[in-house]
Amino acid sequence: MVVSKTWLAERVSEAVKAGQLLFGENRLQEGEEKIPALPENLEWHFIGGLQRNKVRKVLPLFPVIHSISSLKLATFTDRIAGELALRPKIFLEVNIGGEESKGGFSEEELHMAAEEISAMSHLNWCGLMCIPPRVEKPEEARPWFAKVRELQENLEKRTGRTLPELSMGMSGDFEVAIEEGSTIVRVGSAIFGPRLTR
Repeated sequence: MVVSKTWLAERVSEAVKAGQLLFGENRLQEGEEKIPALPENLEWHFIGGLQRNKVRKVLPLFPVIHSISSLKLATFTDRIAGELALRPKIFLEVNIGGEESKGGFSEEELHMAAEEISAMSHLNWCGLMCIPPRVEKPEEARPWFAKVRELQENLEKRTGRTLPELSMGMSGDFEVAIEEGSTIVRVGSAIFGPRLTR
């Protein structure tokens, strides 16, 4: 997935012309500006922190959400998706390093919530997402990625459902993430260069 946040639609269209179809945005307002301005055949994933007051507007634009970070948010999103007659694919965000500065489920919270989220009829829970603690070298992120993969396998056994997706790895460490089982890497600066600030 190419992370297009902060880049204008004109720049994103260059990636589209090169054959890229999957993009990730982390702010609703940017998505509202870009998505209508670009080809309809693109797939848009929402990768930023999701606030409950934005869910109703996010769902129609983004069929895939990478940042369901709590049971409360999952329950609310399931209800709104039902009202909108939508069934988005969702990733549950794992705070694998237990960092206070990051949102997401702890491992314990995930195990407690797994069966309830699995039963939500308007959400298609497809996997886990993580952003590991910051490291100096990509190889140092490997244990975190491996831990998320093991968690995925344990949750599959617990719920009896297949969770085929792992969203992990960014421009600096995506090779290691892929080696540890990632199915979606979120790459922005390696494609567009240093991120613009807004």
